[in-house]
Amino acid sequence: MIRWDLFPADRFDRYRTAWDALNREGIGSALLDSRFAALLLRFFGNDTVLLAIGSRHERVVAMALLAPASRGTWSTFHPDQAPLGMWLCSPQTDRHAAAGALLKRLPGMPLLLGILHQDPDLSPRPQDTPTQRTLDYIRTARIPIEGRFEDYWSARGKNLRHNLKRQRNRLERESIAPQLRVSTAASEMAEAVADYGRLESTGWKTATGTAVAPDNRQGAFYRSLLEEFAATGDAFAYRLYYNDRLVACDLCIRGNGILNWLKTTYDESQTTSSPAALLRHAAFQRAFADPATRVIEFYGPVMDWHTKWANEIRTLYHTNVYRWPGLADLHRRLRPPQPLPEHGTAETAQDTD
Repeated sequence: MIRWDLFPADRFDRYRTAWDALNREGIGSALLDSRFAALLLRFFGNDTVLLAIGSRHERVVAMALLAPASRGTWSTFHPDQAPLGMWLCSPQTDRHAAAGALLKRLPGMPLLLGILHQDPDLSPRPQDTPTQRTLDYIRTARIPIEGRFEDYWSARGKNLRHNLKRQRNRLERESIAPQLRVSTAASEMAEAVADYGRLESTGWKTATGTAVAPDNRQGAFYRSLLEEFAATGDAFAYRLYYNDRLVACDLCIRGNGILNWLKTTYDESQTTSSPAALLRHAAFQRAFADPATRVIEFYGPVMDWHTKWANEIRTLYHTNVYRWPGLADLHRRLRPPQPLPEHGTAETAQDTD
């Protein structure tokens, strides 16, 4: 049996060593690192978030950050900045039994616990049972780092390779020299995030209020995140310039060889070339040359451009755990699952390559 103890999330720092040890038992994702989780709590948490610690024979075998989702429902803590749900479980532990025991321990006698945004590579997708159902979340892409970049690039579609070559030739005729600058030091991250925010604020996200800015919570979160991961050599800010003009910026963190592409933005006024694609080509080339990187992960909905750059696509999922049998079927009738789209909208028409 697993015993669950619940604490206010503001005690998370006391248990970071146990959290990281549990993460390392799996793949050791940077997106489940205690540095990432602690910053999510600092910038986006509130006093309703709980830290749950599951133990068996005095050994921690499962941990989670949880928040009430609606009346009678709890879920893993998942602000928009978190690609994965904050749930860790030892590979030797029965995840369904652990989640069922946790559901019965939560306050308010909830009927449903949602374990959201799960990666089948980190947490294998379980079989449905009378008290457990899984449902598709999104399809996502990744690029394994295998062999030489030249071989990877030659395996891309002819149209992609031709379009980027044509764009470079046109830029050369216009006396524009694309230059990639890579920042990895903690002291460089404030400027990198500020540059990212200025570039993103000129695009469509400004109208929706979701743009990163140096003086908003998102900007402060990403600056702190990159600074923390830079301390171990695992933060990367890629900036592409046309001569001296910034035209694209991507922000990434790495854990256990997995390079996570967190944020990407570009100058939407560039209509005769694709700064995002040109940055991608140069940054991926560096990733292939770095022996510490073995996978590029996107963890976003598959878009048209992903299918041109990546061959590996898999489906992330949610798990719903119910207090009693019968609730799963009732829930499915009330809220039938929706099919996943084939792929999302491309970044812009000019970036579909």
